[in-house]
Amino acid sequence: MKVVINSDYGGFGLSSEAMEFIANRKGWNYQISDYYERWWEPPLNSLEYNVFGGQIWDLDLPRTDRDLVECIELLGDKSWGRNAALKVVIVPDEVEWHIQEQDGREWIAEDHRTWM
Repeated sequence: MKVVINSDYGGFGLSSEAMEFIANRKGWNYQISDYYERWWEPPLNSLEYNVFGGQIWDLDLPRTDRDLVECIELLGDKSWGRNAALKVVIVPDEVEWHIQEQDGREWIAEDHRTWM
């Protein structure tokens, strides 16, 4: 399974070019202005993404989203938002995993059990 993470300090974020790429792939409307960028999947009452400063935060798109993965692979560093360095990590399909981070730098960690 391919997963997108931010590999440097700063935080996950997509460039305007990447957001437009993904919106076009998904058939979403895309609008841009000087103050914000907003995109949504039709119909208008469905989930809406509000993006400030050219950033989409990690909860907005699943990190395994096929269009997101292809965007990072095709656009490379042109897909990176401000303070981001995105890369695709391959995780074996049978592994249960989650994303961990420190100061915006992320890595994939295998799930395990914890007792307290």
